[in-house]
Amino acid sequence: MAFVTRQFVRSVSSSSAASASAKKIIVKHVTVIGGGLMGAGIAQVCGSLIRFSSNSAVSVAAATGHTVVLVDQTEDILAKSKKGIEESLRKVAKKKFAENPKAGDEFVEKTLSSISTSTDAASVVHSTDLVVEAIVENLKVKSELFTRLDKFASEHTIFASNTSSLQITNIANATTRQDRFAGLHFFNPVPLMKLVEDTPGFIVNRLLVPYLLEAVRLYERGDASKEDIDTAMKLGAGYPMGPFELLDYVGLDTTKFILDGWYEMDAKNPLFQPIPSLNKLVAENKLGKKTGEGYYKYK
Repeated sequence: MAFVTRQFVRSVSSSSAASASAKKIIVKHVTVIGGGLMGAGIAQVCGSLIRFSSNSAVSVAAATGHTVVLVDQTEDILAKSKKGIEESLRKVAKKKFAENPKAGDEFVEKTLSSISTSTDAASVVHSTDLVVEAIVENLKVKSELFTRLDKFASEHTIFASNTSSLQITNIANATTRQDRFAGLHFFNPVPLMKLVEDTPGFIVNRLLVPYLLEAVRLYERGDASKEDIDTAMKLGAGYPMGPFELLDYVGLDTTKFILDGWYEMDAKNPLFQPIPSLNKLVAENKLGKKTGEGYYKYK
């Protein structure tokens, strides 16, 4: 599922011809910008057939070998991304092809062969059907990226952002293709999570992030330790991870970007007030599991 800009909805519904045309759009070549956990996961599942229909639905099938280009700034990042994708695929194959390991190996190799990498987004978007952005959660950075890509991408190319908190229209306004701009908010880990959020306002993060931040405030006030808070939510609410474990898993920088954006939009909202310990950890580049330390330390 996906939600799109109002301009896209109007253009699709303006005539039966437009609706008929929209139903025939088949995405075969995908470019994913950002080689982090989210981008790598999206690249993995984007070895799939993606259709945009007149009701703004996007259906993603099983991996079918459609071509995907994963883009990031350095070859080192991309090498790590590809390694992570292969490890994830082998886990999927082990479960999906438990009785036929050979078929599992073929599944992994076929999917990997459909994913290439590049450090030059401008050079690859000219031949792509869909660009999915999964970079830092910052409106200025995203807007600058899409403004640049807009100059190189083909006229038919659809742009999409994996933003978890920013308004799609604000990002789309950085381009000349507001009628071909969508929101595709995947969840981490992408290959396992069944939801691609389709509601403006982001239901999950609008409820989840304040919960995480309230857990931190509880800790900062000295009401309970991080460990006790995590244990309480796992045993009392049945959550697979406590709030501090989840914060470290998501990335403290990502959480801070979301909070900063919401605070800028509504500074009077008590749920969106800055978090001292979060700001301190991000300033020290202690971003969670990906850097080896966040609210917890990781070996």
